[in-house]
Amino acid sequence: MALDEALKKSACDYHLGSKPGKISLKTTKPCDTQQDLSLAYTPGVAAPCLEIQANPDDIYKYTAKGNLVAVVSDGTAVLGLGNIGPGAGMPVMEGKAVLFKKFADIDAFPVCICDVFDENGNSNAKKVIETVKRLEPTFGGINLEDIAAPACFKIEKTLKKIMPIPVFHDDQHGTAIISLAAVMNAIKLVGKDIKKCRFVLNGAGAAGIACAEYYIRAGGAKRKNFILCDSKGVIHKGRTEGMNAEKKRFALETDARTLEDAMKGADLFIGLSKGNCVTAEMVKSMAKDPIIFPMANPTPEIMPDIALAAGAAVVGTGRSDFPNQINNVLGFPGIFRGALDVRATDINEDMKFAASKALAEIVNEKVPSHILEILKKAYPKDAAAGMFDGDCPLKKTFVIPKPFDPRVVPRVAKYVAEAAMRSGVAKAPIADLDKYEQQLIARLG
Repeated sequence: MALDEALKKSACDYHLGSKPGKISLKTTKPCDTQQDLSLAYTPGVAAPCLEIQANPDDIYKYTAKGNLVAVVSDGTAVLGLGNIGPGAGMPVMEGKAVLFKKFADIDAFPVCICDVFDENGNSNAKKVIETVKRLEPTFGGINLEDIAAPACFKIEKTLKKIMPIPVFHDDQHGTAIISLAAVMNAIKLVGKDIKKCRFVLNGAGAAGIACAEYYIRAGGAKRKNFILCDSKGVIHKGRTEGMNAEKKRFALETDARTLEDAMKGADLFIGLSKGNCVTAEMVKSMAKDPIIFPMANPTPEIMPDIALAAGAAVVGTGRSDFPNQINNVLGFPGIFRGALDVRATDINEDMKFAASKALAEIVNEKVPSHILEILKKAYPKDAAAGMFDGDCPLKKTFVIPKPFDPRVVPRVAKYVAEAAMRSGVAKAPIADLDKYEQQLIARLG
């Protein structure tokens, strides 16, 4: 991940500031008098301790657990930087905590763990699992972050089974949830059927595998219509190099061996790999009205202007300076907000798809005037270009909501909470979901 010198200095100065880092602790009760002290700590604190001992669920009444999320990482797959270690990954985990608070009023804390590696410095799934499961009394949810594949698959799967609180690996499911919403709207625009669409995914790590599986499971795409590529080329039957169990599920009988081969006749390209690996000629070889989502950061697999000039119908990236930014901040704040508010024991497939539907739905709705004013302030160029206009603003430059659209988190949280209740994992159901959505809008400003 290359950064220019000016940006490097600005980012380091930002993190240094008047106080190192990006987060701090704020108390929610006064502690100004002798009486306050006796209530906050000894002797008064014994009373809620004993209440919780007698009724363990009272921990949600007397502590912050119900609004606490641990952002857990071992630093083995940090952004595009790779295996840089848990300490070096700390600024990213702090940043994730900032986004949880900013967008969903969730108190999240970075938990960067060490001594959980094998002899080659890779994630040891057993050690990570043993460490994270012991955090359960403190936190209402676990957000796994920047843990390398294939260990991340086993880690999340096991923790979801053994922990009674939501466990969510955002690198897998966040990208999948948000990109499926964009895919559904983009396919709608070009008039295609997802069941017949041919997909090419470049990048077969945590995000790539999760996206493909989710498009099939939740979106209705067909496994036989997927070609996945990694640094070794096309994942195909008979290949042995660089394979794991997750990749083998996508090994096809195909003559395609390179990304260039794979893209011929494809309807959608999903990039979760490296910059500048797709050419205009590859786009031209795709089916009519191809959809291109090159999401590598900071440099996409192909720049949007080149893809559009080569015939792409819809293009979305992971960057905020191009239309259709597929950004995980559209997902995890609302997903955890909804899950925490109904005290869900899991974030299951129904809840994930509910989040995708919420995001896809927003783009198809007329923007209320008060929301439009907020969007104009946050995105003046897009607003001036008419991006948010019309009874149905859905267009080729607007297939996914903007992160600063204040409808996003409340709508996602509402749909996720509803799905949790419907699927039987909610321990504290909400009686009036419409009222809940309005309360969130007010709470989050």
